[in-house]
Amino acid sequence: MALDYIYGRHPVLEALHAGARVQQLLVAEGQKESGTLAEILAAAAQRGAAVERVSKGKLTQLVGRDANHQGVVAALPPFRYSSVETILARAEGEPPFLLLLDGIQDVHNFGALIRTADAAGVHGIIIPQHRAAGVTATVYKSSAGAAFHLPIAQETNLTRTIQQLKAEHGIWFAGLEMTGAQRYDQANLRGPLAIVLGAEGRGLSRLVAEQCDFLVKLPMRGAVSSLNASVAGGIVMYEALRQRQGGG
Repeated sequence: MALDYIYGRHPVLEALHAGARVQQLLVAEGQKESGTLAEILAAAAQRGAAVERVSKGKLTQLVGRDANHQGVVAALPPFRYSSVETILARAEGEPPFLLLLDGIQDVHNFGALIRTADAAGVHGIIIPQHRAAGVTATVYKSSAGAAFHLPIAQETNLTRTIQQLKAEHGIWFAGLEMTGAQRYDQANLRGPLAIVLGAEGRGLSRLVAEQCDFLVKLPMRGAVSSLNASVAGGIVMYEALRQRQGGG
C-alpha cells in the first residue's frame, strides 16, 4: 500500500493527537529529545507507532530538498476523505457552515484555507475530485495540522452537490467574486451557509457561480485588484463567524 509522508514537528504532533494512522515515525539522529520532539515520541508510543532513527539525508530524500522536515517525518496511509453527511453531522444543532472550493490548485492556499476554516468554526470543506488540489504532505504542513481535524469531502460534481444541499438542507451559497453585487460585510451570513471560493486567477466557474444564491465582493482600494485566495476566503469566513456569534 502506498504511504503518504507528512513532515514538520507541529503537523506530525497534530496527526498523532488526532488519531491519524501513523505507521512509522522517522526521526533524525542526534536530536535532543525535549520540547515538541519529546511530545511527539510520547504520543507515538501511546499510539503504538514504530519509531526509527535515520539520517537527515534520508528524511530529505523522502520529502524533498525544499521541505522543512525539522527532523521528523511520519508515514501514514493516504488521506481518508469524509462524506458530506459527516460534515453536516458536525453542525450539532447549529446552522451548517461550509466552505466549498471550486478548483483551488495551489496546495499552500488550500492548506491555509483549511487552517483558517478550522479556526473560524467551519464544519467542513467540499472540494471537486478533479482539477483541484487534494490533501498532500504540503497541505498538511500548510494547514498546521488542521487537515487532521476538519473533515474534507471530495465530490465528482459540485453543481449537483450544491443543488442537493439546497434542496435537502436549506443551505445558502455565497460566492466570492470581484463582480459580486454586494460587499461581503453587508450580506447576511448568519444562517445555513456555504462560502464558495473559485480557483486562483479565473475565479468561480460559470456553472458553480450560477448555482450561488448571491455573490459578494471585497472592497479593493489599492493598486492591486485582487487578493490571494486564502486571504480573501479568510476575510469572508471571519465575517460569517462574527455575524453567527451575534455581531451586528
